[in-house]
Amino acid sequence: MTMFSRFVNDESGATAIEYGLIAAIIGVGIIVVLQNVKTELQGTFEDVQTGLQSR
Repeated sequence: MTMFSRFVNDESGATAIEYGLIAAIIGVGIIVVLQNVKTELQGTFEDVQTGLQSR
């Protein structure tokens, strides 16, 4: 019975899962931000390319 009660009271696995979920959420946020930056950079480079071609 002691082994079972130790297993029930052990929260180290739950903490690891929580840290994993936090890391996953942060990772998804970084991906979303980088996709938006990519779109903005593509537009900027297209503007520069158009400006250079018109000269």
